[in-house]
Amino acid sequence: MKGTRGNRVQVLGRRVIVEAFLRWIETAKTGDRARAANALGRAYLQSRMSAEERAAAEMAMTFLLDDPSPRVRLALAEAVAWSPDAPRSLVLSLAADQPEIACHAVTCSPLLTDADLVDLAARGNGATRMLIAARARVTRPVSAALAEVGDEEELLCLLENEGAVISSLSLKRIAERLGGCCDIRNLLLERSDLPADARQLLTQHVSNALIGLPLAQAAIGLQRLQRISREATEAAIVSIAGDIAPREIPDLVEHLRLNGRLTPSFLMHALCSGKVDFFAGAIVDLTGCGERRVRAILATGRMHAVRALYESAGLPRDISVIFVEATLLWREAARKAPGSVLGTVCGRLLEKFRRHDGAHGAVGELLDMVEKLHVAEQRQSARVYAALAAA
Repeated sequence: MKGTRGNRVQVLGRRVIVEAFLRWIETAKTGDRARAANALGRAYLQSRMSAEERAAAEMAMTFLLDDPSPRVRLALAEAVAWSPDAPRSLVLSLAADQPEIACHAVTCSPLLTDADLVDLAARGNGATRMLIAARARVTRPVSAALAEVGDEEELLCLLENEGAVISSLSLKRIAERLGGCCDIRNLLLERSDLPADARQLLTQHVSNALIGLPLAQAAIGLQRLQRISREATEAAIVSIAGDIAPREIPDLVEHLRLNGRLTPSFLMHALCSGKVDFFAGAIVDLTGCGERRVRAILATGRMHAVRALYESAGLPRDISVIFVEATLLWREAARKAPGSVLGTVCGRLLEKFRRHDGAHGAVGELLDMVEKLHVAEQRQSARVYAALAAA
């Protein structure tokens, strides 16, 4: 009986405190209410209170969430949002308030979980997502949510945040959605952890931007501009393919195949340039053969085995013959003069296949590409020679 009577007294006391506070709130001015809210929040966190007093204070703060004045709710947020000891329900409500109030909870509160932040990102506006992106620490799940729904300014904030952990998949998603934005593209390209397929997407965005320039179309012509853009993109992808880690090759190859980039011209460019790991990965993807078998055929297989491999990758007979010859030339050049593989392979391919008149269609286009590579290599060699002579 004593315990029951004591509990009733505690409840009554708490009710008296809250009721007194609420009666005062009804007539107090906005400035007084704001100061009281701030003082109440600080007292809750910093003063010694009994359990009953803390419960009463929490009830009063919860009531203040409905105060019509943003000044009052802001004062409360400034007092409690930073603390791990604040009532979680109070912080969640403040985080869903208007931006100038929510900013304290969203950017600072340690009580907000990844699930809370992902939910806020999904149902909040751009200002809310910007606050999430600016947190001192942004985890992978939260970054992934922002990558899916964030706009340009929010993702710029996320990419500039050194405390944000962003997965490769999220970086690629940002490249897909907003790679056309110059500032985002530059921030992505500066990252050493940007996956190769995302880097390729960004080169395509640059290419598309070039084609879309009216001045460039007028000066060069749309058809020629498209061809120049395609060749530049292809060269950029080959360069990327030569610099990536082996574990990234399958993803890049699959990405290129799904986007129709694994053309005979591109494959020949990669082979002539000596990007053998990438080239082998592409053939593995196109044929479905095991990597070990493909590499063995490319490195030591006889002519008929090499041709069969290429034709199983979908290359027509007239083109597969050129690929076989390029493979044999690459083997020989790599053994004798590894520093000049590109020039040697291209030059000798042209010597052999340009003798025959009437090269047209896919074969003609392939040989045109080889010739352009050969010319570019000759010019680069001339520049190197001139620089050494002038030194």
